[in-house]
Amino acid sequence: MNHIDPADRFSLRAVPSTDAGSRAAEGTAQLSKIARQVAAQYCRDTMSPVMLGGVLRIVEAGLIFFSGMALFLVYVGIDTHLYWEYSLAIAGSSLLAVVGFEVADSYQIGALIHPARHLRRMALVWTAVFAALAMAGFLLKMSEGFSRAVFGMWFIAGLVLLVGGRLMMARMIRKWTRNGRIERRALIVGGGKAAESLIRSLELQPYNDIRICGIFDDRDDRRSPRVVAGYPKLGNISELIEFARIARIDMLIVALPITAEKRVLSLLKKLWVLPVDIRLSAHSSQLQFRPRSYSFIGSVPMLDIFDKPINDWDSVAKRAFDIIFSLIGIALFSPIMLATAIAIKLDSRGPVLFKQKRHGFNNEVIEVYKFRSMYTDQSDPTAKKTVTKNDPRVTRVGRFIRKTSIDELPQFFNALFGSLSLVGPRPHAVAAQSHNLLYTEVVDGYFARHRVKPGVTGWAQINGLRGELNTDEKIRMRTEYDLFYIENWSLWLDLKILLLTPIRLLNTENAY
Repeated sequence: MNHIDPADRFSLRAVPSTDAGSRAAEGTAQLSKIARQVAAQYCRDTMSPVMLGGVLRIVEAGLIFFSGMALFLVYVGIDTHLYWEYSLAIAGSSLLAVVGFEVADSYQIGALIHPARHLRRMALVWTAVFAALAMAGFLLKMSEGFSRAVFGMWFIAGLVLLVGGRLMMARMIRKWTRNGRIERRALIVGGGKAAESLIRSLELQPYNDIRICGIFDDRDDRRSPRVVAGYPKLGNISELIEFARIARIDMLIVALPITAEKRVLSLLKKLWVLPVDIRLSAHSSQLQFRPRSYSFIGSVPMLDIFDKPINDWDSVAKRAFDIIFSLIGIALFSPIMLATAIAIKLDSRGPVLFKQKRHGFNNEVIEVYKFRSMYTDQSDPTAKKTVTKNDPRVTRVGRFIRKTSIDELPQFFNALFGSLSLVGPRPHAVAAQSHNLLYTEVVDGYFARHRVKPGVTGWAQINGLRGELNTDEKIRMRTEYDLFYIENWSLWLDLKILLLTPIRLLNTENAY
């Protein structure tokens, strides 16, 4: 039970269900007043310690490199015959220093909060870098050509910058930690003695960035007390999902025995739709796994069940991808968009653009832009009625732009401004239905599609699943393709989907 293969995660979803329990599991439960107040306290995004450490690596590498280059340019000059050798030596030493600090655990949150305890280690690494530089110069018989004064001053300047920077950063991090800017917010799933033991263990960790926001448990107050280790029980598991839609939660920690397999699996079937890390506490388990099976919060072992998809630096890379290619798309298709706007105005009365509310990341409601393809008085903002072949609500221009997907081009602006991604699961209207059933009632676990930001195009679309959703099977197939994309995301996959989209759009069989 220490690992669930991505291919098996679909099996966590039950067969399609329409009962009230299934709908509640999708996040329609009503929170208590106290739970809603607590959730409101955690609406603001936090700064990930992983991201902070990554930024600090870049900053320190830049400080070391630019201080070395500045000393070289001032005391030696650009016209030396060893210009490239100096540049290579300074760049290589800067990179080697950051790698050395990484090996010495100098980017861990404890080292950042209390740098005084790690400055000696950093000084030793910095000295070792210069020792390696001197050894390389000796072995390559190049040391005589380099200025010892420059490298001596660089050693001192680099050390001063590193120490000064770490002391300033420590003050900022302590301030951010106090006001909640740097923390990982966690919910405990399960109450009683197991949860109390886990919480006590977490509180004993010296450099703990975990903030416990509350406890959720399906058991009644007799079996699971209302307050555990000072933290309130805020509701049941269905209410947890609604809580996590409001608050910015990073992690769910399941405080149940590993041996309670049926109960754990029952919980995971409900919880996996959330865009969070899910960990199973192993601190009180008698079962022992290999060390690689665990992740740790301090010294408290956890079994990794699910990881939040497209997180930390992956999200930065994906956002950069969206901005760059959105700008390219807007520039490339601007003549088509202008011509479409004119054609819509000449063909029928009403606005050029049509705004529709759809479900976005983590089930948030967003507004998606499209070119208007229906008569204004017959538009269906909630998409309760699916557009069918020869639909009388669609205008003459609308038929053409829907068939060619030109009506979707304004979504480049959605992707540029951040409500959509260029590639991801296609967002559906909030009231979209199939045979008078909401999509969430057709596919149990449907909202797992929203663990990532929705996209202008997606894996399902380039595999022929576009256009009318007139059967339950089509909805299930699209969901399966979307979940495959989430589990296998990479920038290369995004680029592949983006490049294949225009080719796949030539197949207009199901587009009305």
